[in-house]
Amino acid sequence: MSEAPTPYVLDADTMTGGMRPIRQAVLAIGSNLGDRHGNLQGGVSALEDTPEVTIVAISSVYETEAVGGPAESGKFLNAVVLIDTTLTVHTLLDRALAIEDAFGRERSEIGAPRTLDVDLIVVGDRVANDEQLILPHPRAHERGFVLVPWLEIDPEGEIPGHGFAADLIGDIDTSTVHKREDLEIIL
Repeated sequence: MSEAPTPYVLDADTMTGGMRPIRQAVLAIGSNLGDRHGNLQGGVSALEDTPEVTIVAISSVYETEAVGGPAESGKFLNAVVLIDTTLTVHTLLDRALAIEDAFGRERSEIGAPRTLDVDLIVVGDRVANDEQLILPHPRAHERGFVLVPWLEIDPEGEIPGHGFAADLIGDIDTSTVHKREDLEIIL
């Protein structure tokens, strides 16, 4: 794989001999239940163990207030992971959901506290809007807990249809996004 992947770089599928594009994807991970840091670390380790996924960069860990959840929701630990993948977007989504499930994620109400959240933010320049997936993530451009860590590892990051993360961050409140110098995610 190249250091700067593009949708034009191809990887041979060793099973079928087919060719699939290598795409760069941005995933946001978060946890506000249980061992929050352990959940993030485990989520990244599970991504690292995923065939056809290579982790390119991981942001620092940030602590943020819960957005849109019940008043008793605890603070989130968040990070952003930059990957290269040849997986289809729906296969990548299935993997993200499986990782959440492995960490006991319960899907009760929107905004409910969660052991682990793994969101696809962008996958290359892919745009999708179907029953299972909306890409780019529909609220990523409004969320400091996505943009701040993303900019740390990818200053050129762009959300298709919205613009560059560096430009978007000026339009939102990032005062509740605090870097945790005492925590890190290790590969």
